[in-house]
Amino acid sequence: MPELPEVEALKDFLTENLVGHEIVRVLPVAISVLKTYDPPVTALEGHEVTAVRRHGKFLDLETGGGPHLVTHLARGGWLQWKDRLPDGPPRPGKGPLALRVALETGAGFDLTEAGTQKRLAVYVVRDPQEVPGVARLGPDPLADDFDEERFARLLAGERRQIKGALRDQGLIAGVGNAYSDEILHAARMSPFKLTAALTEEEVAGLYAALRTTLTEAVERSRGVAAGRLKAEKKSGLRVHGRTGEPCPVCGDTIREVSFSDSSLQYCPTCQTGGRPLADRRLSRLLK
Repeated sequence: MPELPEVEALKDFLTENLVGHEIVRVLPVAISVLKTYDPPVTALEGHEVTAVRRHGKFLDLETGGGPHLVTHLARGGWLQWKDRLPDGPPRPGKGPLALRVALETGAGFDLTEAGTQKRLAVYVVRDPQEVPGVARLGPDPLADDFDEERFARLLAGERRQIKGALRDQGLIAGVGNAYSDEILHAARMSPFKLTAALTEEEVAGLYAALRTTLTEAVERSRGVAAGRLKAEKKSGLRVHGRTGEPCPVCGDTIREVSFSDSSLQYCPTCQTGGRPLADRRLSRLLK
């Protein structure tokens, strides 16, 4: 799933390639991807893209005098840029193509979705706050006013495991499964540690890991073409998705905890005092 760094890079890429150009056609291929109907997608046509913004993991294309095109790529969605779109309308079918946006130059992009879980979402709205997922977002962790004190206040009201808190979009916007693993590894903290048990020193270390991990990931992704962002993300991850590999910090074997529809990865030596975590489908944290 694209998270804050990849969506930030897509925002920069689209700012360079979309802003100042006119949308001449919006072609939904999978109707289920559209989550709004008023205004219709045709309301975007004939308007110039004036800005591209990011709200957490949401991309927002703003048009001058027209509506916003807001999209959430979810787990299997992606944006594919084309300097020249194919001639003729796309054919509806079982392929990954969900929606196509064409510019007056002949360039444009496709929104695609792999897999069977169809969660890619597109909204055409007058204001991005009309999108429920945008309206409920917590603060952006890379915003200038997101300081350690604000982070501490957010966590102070929580009574749950830190992994879940970091992933809660209503608490902090933009962090998902992969980067929460990376942040916790950098902070040398168990994913199952309770927020209520965090000391001031641990909160400070977690804040530093959060900002550093996301900032470095954004910098790695900056200037990378849209088609290479997935590979760039994977190459920069230290523990997430690397079960069985050696930890780059201590050399211990990276382990995994599986859930019904996801998994997390961690280093026992760096994060849990050398103790393995039990599979959460079967039991609690080993003590």
